[in-house]
Amino acid sequence: MATNNQLLTALSGHIGKGNGISAKALADRLGFDNTRSLRKLISCAIETDGVAICGTPRDGYYIAATAEELLETIEFHDHRAKHELKKAGSLRRMLGDLFGQLHVPT
Repeated sequence: MATNNQLLTALSGHIGKGNGISAKALADRLGFDNTRSLRKLISCAIETDGVAICGTPRDGYYIAATAEELLETIEFHDHRAKHELKKAGSLRRMLGDLFGQLHVPT
């Protein structure tokens, strides 16, 4: 498995939004079989080591060159999180409807 140092080395040529690298290309470069493992490594680098790694499906992964790039990435993650919470709420309502349809013997 790749290390944070290997990730940073791979991203060192990808500074700024215009220099992003796709998740697939970065995963291949680091020897991952899938992008899920790559995302875990990136999350660790961000959360534990404080590395300003940005990324969206459109722009790829890159190290932020400006505060604006970092803010755009924060907005992307905020939007994604809100979307996931909205889906979870819809599923909770469905679960309530399902329980209303079940007849438990007494």
